[in-house]
Amino acid sequence: MSEYHVPVMLAECIEGLNIDPDGTYVDVTFGGGGHSREIMKHLGPNGRLIAFDQDADAQRNLIDDERFVFVDQNFRYLKNFCRLHDAMPVNGILADLGVSSHQFDEAERGFSIRFDAELDMRMNQLSDLTAKQVVNTYAVADLHRIFGIYGEIQNAKSLAETIATARLNAPITTIADLKNMISNRIPKGKENKYLAQVFQALRIEVNQELEALKDFLMQSAEVLAPGGRLVVMSYHSLEDRLVKNFIAKGKFSGEVEKDLYGNDNKPLDAVSRGAITASAEEIVNNNRARSAKLRIAVKK
Repeated sequence: MSEYHVPVMLAECIEGLNIDPDGTYVDVTFGGGGHSREIMKHLGPNGRLIAFDQDADAQRNLIDDERFVFVDQNFRYLKNFCRLHDAMPVNGILADLGVSSHQFDEAERGFSIRFDAELDMRMNQLSDLTAKQVVNTYAVADLHRIFGIYGEIQNAKSLAETIATARLNAPITTIADLKNMISNRIPKGKENKYLAQVFQALRIEVNQELEALKDFLMQSAEVLAPGGRLVVMSYHSLEDRLVKNFIAKGKFSGEVEKDLYGNDNKPLDAVSRGAITASAEEIVNNNRARSAKLRIAVKK
């Protein structure tokens, strides 16, 4: 497990869940199982843990315990599978968003700029859409949108046009192909940051990450019992903004709605004031913790 993925802010996540030994908990991003194993340590004989992961590789790390149930699905189907396993309402939900260390380190998955491989980037290896299809078939306007919104790239339009022109000569099939074809668009001295933004944009599109996150957050409020905790860790501003807004307003944009008596009409209250970040010591030992933001909320 430790080689697969080192869990970030493990102690803070467990504290945030405020675990009842007899409660039912959900880890919607099982991965290497680090957070799940720690949750299990705090559960008594009547406690339960439901774990979700759409990546088949995560099944190497399953926990052999009758209190543990694994669901090989995206967390956007949270409510359906909690209902299927007669697990509603639940006492706490944990989400560690983004790409696992394992996915970055497996060259053939195509997530990392460090390796050359086919442009893939699928978290669910059974899904149809790959990064190769995005760069070779999407219209310029769609590429512009993806790079501008998901990658927050300033020259998104010219980048999209460069890709559309390049693919007329030959398909863009590998990471090296993509790097070579967009090299003249990359600001000097900012190569790694720029490529990371390009890859983030493609990955979010391939996996529909922001739409899945919205679905999950809406359902989490329905699945949680009153007093239950939602603990979400994100790694870039697009995710964190959605989590922050949903906790604060019960929606993803606009102002919080009021009921007839003028009270905020939202399902959750923030437990932590602002986002919790990793300690300097943890960041030294686990570089992935550097960009992590942890938010904790309680169901009203």
